[in-house]
Amino acid sequence: MSNKIFKLKSIYKPDGDQPKAILELLDGLKKGLKKQTLLGATGTGKTFTIANVIEAWNKPTLVIAHNKTLAAQLAQEFREFFPDAAVHYFVSYYDYYQPEAYMPVTDTYIEKDAQINKEIDRLRHATTQSLLTRPDVIIVASVSCIYGLGSPEEYEKVNLKLEIGSKIGRTDLMRKLLGIHFERTNADLNPGTFRSIGDRVEVMPISETFVYQIEFNSGVISKILKVDPVSAHVLKEEKNIFFFPAKHFITETDKVKIAIKNIKQELTQQLKMFEREGKLLEAERIKRRTNYDLAMIKEVGYCNGIENYSRQLSGKKEGEAPDTLMSYFKGDFLTIIDESHVTLPQLGGMFAGDASRKKTLVDFGFRLPSAKDNRPLKYDEFEERIGDVIYVSATPSQFERTTSDKIVEQIIRPTGLIDPEILVKPVSVGAFSPLLAEEGVGGGDLEYNHHLALKGTPPQKGGENTYPGQIEDFVKEADRVIKKGFRAIATTLTKKMAEDLSIFLKEKGYKAEYLHSDIKTIERIQILTQFRKGDFDILIGVNLLREGLDLPELALIGILDADKEGFLRSETSLIQIIGRAARNVEGRVVLYADHMTKALDSAIGETTRRRDIQIAYNKKHSITPQTIIKKIKDITEELEDKHSKAVNAEIDLDVELFKKAFKKDKSNKGKGESESIKNLLLSDEDRNKSVYDKIIKIKEKEMNKAVKELDFETAAILRDEIVVLKEKMEKINL
Repeated sequence: MSNKIFKLKSIYKPDGDQPKAILELLDGLKKGLKKQTLLGATGTGKTFTIANVIEAWNKPTLVIAHNKTLAAQLAQEFREFFPDAAVHYFVSYYDYYQPEAYMPVTDTYIEKDAQINKEIDRLRHATTQSLLTRPDVIIVASVSCIYGLGSPEEYEKVNLKLEIGSKIGRTDLMRKLLGIHFERTNADLNPGTFRSIGDRVEVMPISETFVYQIEFNSGVISKILKVDPVSAHVLKEEKNIFFFPAKHFITETDKVKIAIKNIKQELTQQLKMFEREGKLLEAERIKRRTNYDLAMIKEVGYCNGIENYSRQLSGKKEGEAPDTLMSYFKGDFLTIIDESHVTLPQLGGMFAGDASRKKTLVDFGFRLPSAKDNRPLKYDEFEERIGDVIYVSATPSQFERTTSDKIVEQIIRPTGLIDPEILVKPVSVGAFSPLLAEEGVGGGDLEYNHHLALKGTPPQKGGENTYPGQIEDFVKEADRVIKKGFRAIATTLTKKMAEDLSIFLKEKGYKAEYLHSDIKTIERIQILTQFRKGDFDILIGVNLLREGLDLPELALIGILDADKEGFLRSETSLIQIIGRAARNVEGRVVLYADHMTKALDSAIGETTRRRDIQIAYNKKHSITPQTIIKKIKDITEELEDKHSKAVNAEIDLDVELFKKAFKKDKSNKGKGESESIKNLLLSDEDRNKSVYDKIIKIKEKEMNKAVKELDFETAAILRDEIVVLKEKMEKINL
């Protein structure tokens, strides 16, 4: 591309290892290297490096992360770096998803059950529409991007263009909107819906939260207004607009007829096979299911589970890969796989699990064989579709190391912060620990520490050197950092141990809490906020304390049972956990182990190597490391502020109405105007209902704004508040 499509905006300039990493990655891209790895230590600014590469390489970019939360964080960062570009968030739109399945052993059929998040569905449509209409696009996606999405050619082909002067009547427009899967409503508009009021049609596009008012005069469009759905204020007068389909799976009428014919032929073949094998029950199942779905497709152009007929509707051959998000990119693009050591195994493992479930459904008559082609991409198919790729990880796996054409290291932190000091101590009670015999002996001297603590030095019973065990020792270590005003973390192998350790510490008089996957998202955020603020000093968790946790106040991590080999104590996991203490200049990590494992040796060796590189850099440039200072956000306080603003905004909206009521109501004589307005607000049931309705609309607008900003924690709480307000409205109606 000759024109510059990305403009990076930041107050920072590349520093430390970043300039070298940017140049090396760009050099690899220019030389045609298809696979590169950015081995970036925690806190070195990997995202900023990638942003600079995106700007210089000047091509649309797909960033893949291994979970929705990390994807949201990355999308927000890239939006800040590229405010003028189309930065989108593309993840699975299910709040809840139970896939269709059959378990032959218990003869149990589980019907597909899903709750679609309409806001995320809207963002998915915004993603595909941007890919089809502009070049400056950065998509941050979860691994759901390798699932079938519908044909981009069909999706683009059936868009509806309207302009002032177009000869189309109100009824014809509504018919066309229904044809691209918009829904008609008489209530408030949501994305993908429309309503008819007098001589105009109001439409909310599937990818937006504003409304288009289309006015008609004698069978011709006379005016197109872009309107705010809450305030009803006109935002802009348009000359022309486009409406893309409200669903990604869409097919032209002629192709639908061909697909129906092919589905019927496939059904006939499957029925014959079941009859030959004496599977009469299976034959009856598939006959009933398929005929019902075909009837729905004929009548409304859609049916539940239509994705299972995607091969027939798209005209693809048996076994051919489905269209996915990657199909919507026009031409060459760059792919970034973040936290690749976690993301790549997910991408590689999805096909097999899906194929096994589909095979059972087909064998027992719940689906036609073509349903198998509604699937995620195989890994080799994924690689064929992404072109140039950069893997990004602090701990790349053997796969990235062996398949990459180049590995670019980014070890130096511009802040000067050094990887934490590592101490190794025994797990068992009574084992000899030289570190407790004399304060400071062995601190940081890994070879000395390994030799005495782990290589067989006999324990000394009864003396001051008798070791109390990992729990008591962690308590002493934590006590030291707490007295300095810092925080401590302990990582355990099980949820039960995390809970028990929390109780033990509380009994000892320490302020401690545990954190694991059973705790709800909002509670986890609140716990982390309280931890940073110092409401408690020790946090205990399992493996939730690795990728992405940013706690500058953290000065100590105790890794309990560090010698128990497995996923939670692998080299990758250990390095990730150790990295959490790299944001505090006094950061230390204590590994509790009775014997050395390969993972421990590797993790300690790599951490020591990175420490040496950073120390040498600091010395050369006369840098004194400083602990990161990061503002502590309290999401609950922010929400209280938003709630207050919403109520105030509501009073502002109704103030003229209340003033009129105040002047007409003689009983208000002698009372202050504001007090009378409050009384009216609280006493009049009809007005209460109106107020609740408007507050709900305000909160819905705030929720949509939070989703647009990828602040899903705020959006979730606002959604819950809306539910409560609607329940109160129903009580008023009663």
